[in-house]
Amino acid sequence: MYAQLVVEVLNYIGIVAFAVSGALKAGEKDMDLLGFVVLGFSTALAGGIMRDILLGRVPPVNITYLPYPLTAILASIVTFYLYPHLRRYRDVVLYPDAVGLGAFAAIGADVAASYCPTLAEGGCWLTVVMLSALTAAGGGVVRDVLAAEIPVVLRREIYATAAAAGGIVYLATLPFGREMAMIITILVVTAIRIVALMKGWELPHAARRGV
Repeated sequence: MYAQLVVEVLNYIGIVAFAVSGALKAGEKDMDLLGFVVLGFSTALAGGIMRDILLGRVPPVNITYLPYPLTAILASIVTFYLYPHLRRYRDVVLYPDAVGLGAFAAIGADVAASYCPTLAEGGCWLTVVMLSALTAAGGGVVRDVLAAEIPVVLRREIYATAAAAGGIVYLATLPFGREMAMIITILVVTAIRIVALMKGWELPHAARRGV
């Protein structure tokens, strides 16, 4: 019960951090209040919505459980009114965002695993990994597409990769119990993301010939 409460608290931290991240992107693109809300909402909740639709879990929890969308919308509106101040400290958001990435990856893996009847026999492991990454990074992809940019997760930074690793960690630690697996996943994904930020880690890029 205590572990579940911790996960839920971290989930809300992630919703707020992701919504602020999306709203800041709207500010960069000189969008209006609606743009702030749409990008903030999408960044925070679109990944979970896509996960639920793929699993046939409809209507998605991120829409029907009102505290989630209301939190994202409120965070986006606050960012709109505080944008002149917050844009100078956008790097600060990266660290609660890392916590949110870990929480979303763990929740995505847990939800996917609960829909897999053959998990105990080793089935669905790839589904768990993919939906862990989608839950955590899918909203950022939607944000960048709406902002007419190539998604950040496809061109730089260890982000979706960290979330996918979280799916593997969740499966590896599941024998210790769901709550323990989720806590360990959050810690590992958050640590990978923070270290990647500090060290400037990126995935390899293809070599380009000079013209």
